[in-house]
Amino acid sequence: MTPLRQRMLHDMQIRNFAETTQQTYLLQVSSFARHFHRSPELLGPEEIRAWLVYLREERKLAPGSLGPTIGALRFLYRVTLKRDWSDEDFPFPRKPVRLPVVLSLEEITAFFESIATLKQRTILMVAYAAGLRVSEAVHLKVTDIDSKRMVIRVNQGKGRKCSRGHLRPNVLPKLML
Repeated sequence: MTPLRQRMLHDMQIRNFAETTQQTYLLQVSSFARHFHRSPELLGPEEIRAWLVYLREERKLAPGSLGPTIGALRFLYRVTLKRDWSDEDFPFPRKPVRLPVVLSLEEITAFFESIATLKQRTILMVAYAAGLRVSEAVHLKVTDIDSKRMVIRVNQGKGRKCSRGHLRPNVLPKLML
């Protein structure tokens, strides 16, 4: 492991970054360095720009997929290498705005009725009504649900945060009929 890689890893550990974020950032920085066959210490804003253009145009990455690369390079240059660079040196591409698909009550009812077991149907209905992610729904316990207040406690949700998901009372009663 190179001293720069080790220093970046230590900087992320000091800041208590998630293990997956650390791995992703190190992978992004090493890909950037391999592309130019030089240490990132020797590369600057023009190479960053060229790398982002390469990822977008040649590799055809979506704008949202460039986020981890930009985050990794910002961290490397601003924190680990202590370079005083601006946001313009690390441009985030605009993501196209997409409206969510909104299902009708009939479509939602048909979906839930097609689920074979009561246990699976209940899990999916709670996840839908509270807007939970799959990983959050999988880790739910009975003690996390306060049915009187219509609140669910989500332990270790996205970003390792604890939060409360409010059940949408207008959704569940109609679906349980």
